[in-house]
Amino acid sequence: MRVLFIGGTGVISGACARLAIARGLDVTLLTRGHSDPPEGAESLSGDIRDPSSVRAALGRRTFDAVVDWVAYEPAHVETDLDLFRERTAQYIFIGTASAYETPPSHLPITEATPLANPLWAYSRAKIACEARLWQAAGEENFPVTVVRPSHTYDATRLPFSAGYTIVDRMRRGAPVIVHGDGTSLWTLTHADDVAVGLVGLLGLPAALGEAFHITSSEWLTWTAIYETVARAAGVEAPRLVPLSSATIAAHDPEHGPSLLGDKAQSRIFDTAKIRAAVPDFSPRILFAEGAAQVLAWHDADPTRRGVDPAADRMQDVLVAAAERAQPR
Repeated sequence: MRVLFIGGTGVISGACARLAIARGLDVTLLTRGHSDPPEGAESLSGDIRDPSSVRAALGRRTFDAVVDWVAYEPAHVETDLDLFRERTAQYIFIGTASAYETPPSHLPITEATPLANPLWAYSRAKIACEARLWQAAGEENFPVTVVRPSHTYDATRLPFSAGYTIVDRMRRGAPVIVHGDGTSLWTLTHADDVAVGLVGLLGLPAALGEAFHITSSEWLTWTAIYETVARAAGVEAPRLVPLSSATIAAHDPEHGPSLLGDKAQSRIFDTAKIRAAVPDFSPRILFAEGAAQVLAWHDADPTRRGVDPAADRMQDVLVAAAERAQPR
């Protein structure tokens, strides 16, 4: 099977490329050449935002499946339609589980849950991308499959926007902000588990015209997530300070939309559809194991334990806001 990944060196895409290669697929990556491709993949140089460079790189090649990891806006999928109408038997669009109804009216979320997120422009753009692709599927039989990952991590990625700065604060006993009261439910999925689901969809006739979210079935509160990371970092009693998501967003506009439009909501998923389509999809990496991997990666090299001074200051600002909000 010939597969083209547009991108292919990120957290999810890299895991998928490695698994596809391990399973004997003929994998080609189209990238701008800024990252090394996984061993065993063919690498082509081209910029998907410059269609002429893509045409030059691909020549007359066709593929059994094309996966675009970097399509975020309707104009991006319009370009893909022009490029791949005659080149592929399957086009996989990487959407987002944050596109589902926000806040959710019921849980768990299924693929039939409506797409509507008034709180985050990123999600609305992904919804618009899907709408255009479903239109193409209906009008011209374009062979689309939509994948909606949720919060995915790998051995290098902590589940916090401030990254290792949070671990540094925990290790030195500084307080750490937890949004809301810490009890909303969240789903974290290791990239290696997502890869089993997505690679299983490649070339699958039953996946055409369908959407799938690919997530773990392990549901954790945010307090449990912070405590799990703390234990992996050797901290038994982290100083967790709750603060309303709205207050955090008011102080931190850079990360506020993704908090209000995604992480502030409970997100748990019914994975029956992907399990039926890909029988070997059975997420095996619980977050306790994943967190241990992440901390081992950071601790293996001091250069990976960078502290973001701005993020550290923001934590102090938010802690002060939480203290002011306490009843006297």
